[in-house]
Amino acid sequence: MNHDVIVIGSGQAGVPLATRLAVAGRRVLLAERSALGGTCVNYGCTPTKTMIASARAAHVARNASRLGVSAGPVAVDLPAVVARKDAIVGAWRDGVARRLAGAGTRLTVLRGHARFAGPREIEVNGERHRGDVIIVNTGARPARPPIPGLDDVPWLDSHRALDLREVPAHLLVLGGGYIGCELGQMFRRFGARVTIVQRGPRLLSREDPDVSDALQEALEREGIDVEPNAAVTQVNRRPNDVAVRLGDGRNLAGSHLLVATGRRPNTDDLGCQAAGISLDSGGFIVVDDGFLTTAAHVYAVGDVAGSPQFTHTAWDEHRHLFARLMGRTGRPRSARLVPSVVFTDPQVAVVGLKEHEAKAKGMQYEVARMPFGRVARAIEVDETAGLLKVLIDPRTEQILGASLVGAEAGELLHVFVALMEAKAPARAIVDAEFVHPTFSEGLQSLLMRLARFEPQ
Repeated sequence: MNHDVIVIGSGQAGVPLATRLAVAGRRVLLAERSALGGTCVNYGCTPTKTMIASARAAHVARNASRLGVSAGPVAVDLPAVVARKDAIVGAWRDGVARRLAGAGTRLTVLRGHARFAGPREIEVNGERHRGDVIIVNTGARPARPPIPGLDDVPWLDSHRALDLREVPAHLLVLGGGYIGCELGQMFRRFGARVTIVQRGPRLLSREDPDVSDALQEALEREGIDVEPNAAVTQVNRRPNDVAVRLGDGRNLAGSHLLVATGRRPNTDDLGCQAAGISLDSGGFIVVDDGFLTTAAHVYAVGDVAGSPQFTHTAWDEHRHLFARLMGRTGRPRSARLVPSVVFTDPQVAVVGLKEHEAKAKGMQYEVARMPFGRVARAIEVDETAGLLKVLIDPRTEQILGASLVGAEAGELLHVFVALMEAKAPARAIVDAEFVHPTFSEGLQSLLMRLARFEPQ
């Protein structure tokens, strides 16, 4: 069968591309082998943040006495937490189905595994389909590290961990990235003992050291053990626990093992070679600045194309690819500004250049730092953990980057995101009248630590 457009995968780029192109008059086929909605709806943002909200409620209740409130014993009903998560995931998944159905008869949804059978041709359920344009949005999945003995233990990944009905007695987390930190803190707040084993010297290794240190300090205050510089050489299943052997010869034992050491693209069973689609050394699809692969009229967006693995990135990419397919000029892939948030508590929110990157590039910059605990609102609500940091260009006063660790840092970050997109000077924040007492006024106080912005 022939189609104007074939979309493989119903993730956060695939669904809006399929529906918008169909509404615009294209004959579209959307192929999906698993649950509608992709990683975000089914295994990522929606379920994890829903369960993290339950964990935070338990944490706040346990610590209410610091605000003069007696909460009594706090009990976590993990089956109820999971049931709430499943209901919300189901509602979002149903919403995706309704959106696809609402696109009209020009959009056909085909459930089954799609594999390239040739240039601009796929096979699904034994049937061949050809598209004038093909868009790949197949996403990524948790990676399995090559650790001896891992296959002999019932290890968890970020998908399976969300379906546990009993709180682990002691959860060992391999990997100190955003997934390991988020889920590690979540299970700690549910009542588990948690140890995070990090191969490198610090958590969130891509961030500046002071940012990583601020988060680690907060996690350790909650009783989470962090093992840095810990290479795992062996995993063993024992009668009553799981043992992890480290490079220094030590053994760590826990009741459950969560592996959060990265993600791999869903390309190994996609048949890319048959279509002339090149992959990089990590298996990600190689694309140019306009999302075009090495095969003519075949595009890739989202995680599978090596993009930063965030829902908002995939959604933003759909906008620019849609513009290109409609004959307009979309933003080049390399020109985008990608913010990120780690939904730990405190949150870690970053956009633009980091200080260690600026140093490595030999760039001129000015940096302002301030403990989050200097913000009046933070003191009043007793959410003082973290720090605020911003880099500006000393010539133009434009914001080069910001790294925020603190309560609602993910919300605060968008003040900087908007100014950076507008290429507005940081002085706009200094000259604005911020409401007191809010977390946001801390951003103004932060910039006013620079001599150029001191009140006259």
